[in-house]
Amino acid sequence: MLITAVEERKKGMSALFIDGEYAVSIDTVTLISSGKKTGSDITDEELYELIEKSKINRAKEKALYLIEYRARTRKEITDKLIPLYGENAAELAVERLEELGLIDDEAFAKEYAEQLLTKRKYSVKRAAYEMQKKGIDRDLIDEILEEMEPDPIEQIVSLLETKYARYLDDEKGIARAVNGLKSMGYGWYDIKEAMAEFTE
Repeated sequence: MLITAVEERKKGMSALFIDGEYAVSIDTVTLISSGKKTGSDITDEELYELIEKSKINRAKEKALYLIEYRARTRKEITDKLIPLYGENAAELAVERLEELGLIDDEAFAKEYAEQLLTKRKYSVKRAAYEMQKKGIDRDLIDEILEEMEPDPIEQIVSLLETKYARYLDDEKGIARAVNGLKSMGYGWYDIKEAMAEFTE
């Protein structure tokens, strides 16, 4: 097979024409590094290898783009990459980011748990649920939350003093506050005890 033309496309891609017909778009950096150009012969095996290398390179670039805006877990990045570039490219891209220290599930989990428990004042139960959705290992979640576990009564009283203070003047408002606390993962007995403490 003969590469009869190479045309630059958007987003760092190049269109490859083989034997006069469009064949595939390849990451330009990958294509240049392969040494293949207009007039080069290319086998099916070489073309397949070129496509796979292109996927890996693009997956790495996409992964870097994803973590540029906020920290993410291994699973979050992998789930984003697989539909675009396949499992192999996604896995290799994530492994490379881990080698560079750009993905660290444990550090992410600690920071995220701190945010959930301290800033949002979620219950430990709700925090665990949110962390699992990010793909954090359950054992790691349990370990971190056990270390950080705040007193649920203190958490609820703090919420009653701030977030729900304006709702506590009538029965309807109190019911709204209770439902809000339940949605944050707090149990009825803890809410009841905190309400009593707050009232006192």
